[in-house]
Amino acid sequence: MLLMLPLAHNGDLRFVDAIFTATSAVCVTGLIVKDTALDFTGFGHIIILALIQIGGIGYMTAVTFMAIMRGKKLTYRDRLILKESLNYPGMSGIFRFLKIVFASIIFIELTGTIILALRFWADMPLLDALWYGLFHSVSAFNNAGFSLFSTNLMDYRGDFVINFTIPWLIIIGGLGYLVLLELYNYRKESLTRLSTHTKIVLWTTGFMILAGMAIILSLEWNNPNSLGNMSIYEKILSAWFASVNYRTAGFNTIDFSTFSDSDLFFGTVFMMTGGSPGGTAGGVKTTVIALAIIGVWFTLRGQNNPHIFRRSLNPYQINKAYATIFVASFYVLISTVILNESEHLHFVRTLFETCSAFGTVGVSTGDGGVLSYSALFSDIGKLNIILLMLMGRIGVFAFTIVIVGKAVQTRIKYAEGKVII
Repeated sequence: MLLMLPLAHNGDLRFVDAIFTATSAVCVTGLIVKDTALDFTGFGHIIILALIQIGGIGYMTAVTFMAIMRGKKLTYRDRLILKESLNYPGMSGIFRFLKIVFASIIFIELTGTIILALRFWADMPLLDALWYGLFHSVSAFNNAGFSLFSTNLMDYRGDFVINFTIPWLIIIGGLGYLVLLELYNYRKESLTRLSTHTKIVLWTTGFMILAGMAIILSLEWNNPNSLGNMSIYEKILSAWFASVNYRTAGFNTIDFSTFSDSDLFFGTVFMMTGGSPGGTAGGVKTTVIALAIIGVWFTLRGQNNPHIFRRSLNPYQINKAYATIFVASFYVLISTVILNESEHLHFVRTLFETCSAFGTVGVSTGDGGVLSYSALFSDIGKLNIILLMLMGRIGVFAFTIVIVGKAVQTRIKYAEGKVII
């Protein structure tokens, strides 16, 4: 409703496009059906930025923090909701953790703002550079991908400062607050050992980034439409930037519509993976993918005691990882088929857009201009993408529980049935 106000946008803004933009911002996705730079005013940009920040932190986390600052006493139920919102392992020390989270957010985003503002200052007046630095820092840390440049960051393809700062803000935001706190305490030597969760997150994140770079470079190295005509330096920098954004954010320094279908298909796998629990990114999460791979590995080896880093893993968690991947894939495939039949557009690009929405990523093959591929969809198609963005941000299990209801515990156990595999 705020975006629909005349002082928030330029020209005409349809209601479905306003809802799409608001959903994309609060779900920290970054898909756009209107040019953020030109179709919205400064006031509109402030609204979008506020939605990104609230969406990245988490609505319940933001509301709880404001309540604490006002001196309100929270009930046990409030603490339980906050625990789930932050993916915090216990109830003890949760308020202290919340304050550390907000202090960390302010510090990281201000640091990013200063670095980006100094770089943008070379291209624009100081006040504009500060605003652009703040907007892009918040957008990057919250894995949103919204940009105040019509061509996103394509004009900075070879710029080391932009290609270093933006991806690291994205990575830090996508790791999760619990991981960041553990790393800080480990560095200060107040923690002697990183948890299994943190190790899995760090190893999986690093592997996914390097694997994404390798795939992009191998498939696009000689493609004259994408990386083919770039220098080796620009090829590596562009592949690094694209690989980081494939999983979590919607910034781009190259046109994804120039990528081969093979590359776009691999991109859907990375987008479905997303970031890590407790962070600002979406997707099924790095830990889910890691647990599923570990489960498959030990199953193939005929072992029933999965473990990693000399720590055993709960079989229920591995089964939950399988279920998460299955349910997420089901939602995405059904939505892709519906969109493909209703919109009659390129199948791989439709699948790419669907995964980008579900993973709250925001990268897109584009509409032939500066907008996302979703801009070509009908109103029904856009509503489908809106639902996927909400589903991806809320979480697969949380969304599914709304439909099927909570599991009912039972003490009945049936006789074991034999099934041949």
